[in-house]
Formats: sequence, structure tokens, C-alpha cells
Amino acid sequence: MASLTLVRHATLQLDYGGMRLLVDPMLSPRETLDPAAQSGNLLRNPRVELPVGIDALLDFEECLLTHAHRDHLDAVALEHLPRDRPVLCQPEDQAKLTAAGFQAVVPVAEAVQRGSLEIRRVRGEHGRGEMIAKMGASSGFVLKHPAEPTLYLAGDTVWCPSLQAALRTHRPEAIVVNAGAAQFSQGGPVTLDAEGVIAVAREAMLAQVVVVHMEAWNHCPLTRAELVERLEETGHSGHVRVPADGETVDLA
Repeated sequence: MASLTLVRHATLQLDYGGMRLLVDPMLSPRETLDPAAQSGNLLRNPRVELPVGIDALLDFEECLLTHAHRDHLDAVALEHLPRDRPVLCQPEDQAKLTAAGFQAVVPVAEAVQRGSLEIRRVRGEHGRGEMIAKMGASSGFVLKHPAEPTLYLAGDTVWCPSLQAALRTHRPEAIVVNAGAAQFSQGGPVTLDAEGVIAVAREAMLAQVVVVHMEAWNHCPLTRAELVERLEETGHSGHVRVPADGETVDLA
């Protein structure tokens, strides 16, 4: 059975189709990184410690990277990740990973096949208006395998036409969304806020929705408790999970 473990923030251990994938590794110890610039506070990152040691996270076949911002791929991850393991990424990040010494970088322009596992890229919108260009490219990925539920890792995106289209086109049975309402002093949220999560839940009423990317970075003000309260108020708490760091979720 497919399952995912939320490590912290957007870092996931994903067991899917007989393969273990490490998603968006951010492995720095607590409060060892500078705050996000222009975020309205000086809290150091990450806000919480890893729930397990780094060695426990290096047991994976392939790494999947939605984008190369430092809260998804940090210097500690670059130091520890084995250079011979495949890293699947958006084409915009291929040069950075190759320069870092990774020997098997696999850019996903549209889709790639890994045995019986298909991984298809979906573009996200990492903000609105001028923020899209400032934040740069960010991707989601749809995973399909004959023995598993279709899974959509949305990555860093706001509620937008491409996200809605991905839900309608691929009809995922499990969806992982990045919330936290990450924001700066101007420009509005660049990841899903509570209303964005509710929009996903409303669009995909039959899917299992798992919410990550919360309470670990200084510019993500939306808390788990606040999100759970809104989900309960709107009647979506039954099919939306908001796991704690270190928690494993079985994907139905």
C-alpha cells in the first residue's frame, strides 16, 4: 500500500509503486538558517527540528524535487544526498543539480517513466501577478502506477487554473498540497492559504487530501490548528488530513 511520511515542511518519504522517493529534502537543524527576506519577522529557520536523524532519510531510491528554493533543497541536503541516486526535477533546476555533482539528474519536461511508475509534471503558480516571476518556476507532479491510487503532489502553488485543471484532468485519488499561506511583506500568499486548501477539497470531494508545508518556515503564518478549524467549519475535515511532523499517512 502506498504511504507517505511527512518529515517536516515539504520534505516527504513517499512509498509508492514499490519505490521509496524522497521529496523536497530540507535537512538543516532548527534555527540554523536566516529568515526569509521581507517576511515581517526575524525568526530563524527552520522553526522546528527534524523528527528523525538525517541517516534515516537517506534510505531512498530516487529523489523528487518540485523546485530548488532553499526550503525544499538546502545546503545540508546537498551535502548529504548521494550523488549517484537519480534526482527528478523540473527542467529549470537541471543545471543547478548537475553543477552540484549529481550524476543522474532527470529533468521532467512533460512525463517520465520509472519502470511501471509514470511521473507527469504539472506547472504551479508560486504566487499571483508579479510574484509569479519573482518566485520563479515551481512544479507539481502526478504519479500513476497500476497498483496504486493516482497521486498528485501539487508543490508550491496557489489556487489557480492550472491546479484546478490538474485535478479535473488526472482525477487523483490522493492529493498532497503545500499550505502555510507563505507570504512576504507584499504580494499576498505564494502557497495555499486556508481558502485555497478548501477550494482543493471542494473540487476533489472524493479524494484524500493531505496538507503539508506548515509551521516550519518563518513566512508561513497559517497554523495547523487554524486550518483544521476552517476545515471543520466548512465540512471538509472528513477527507482532509493535516499530519504532524513524523506522521505516516496511508494513501487509499
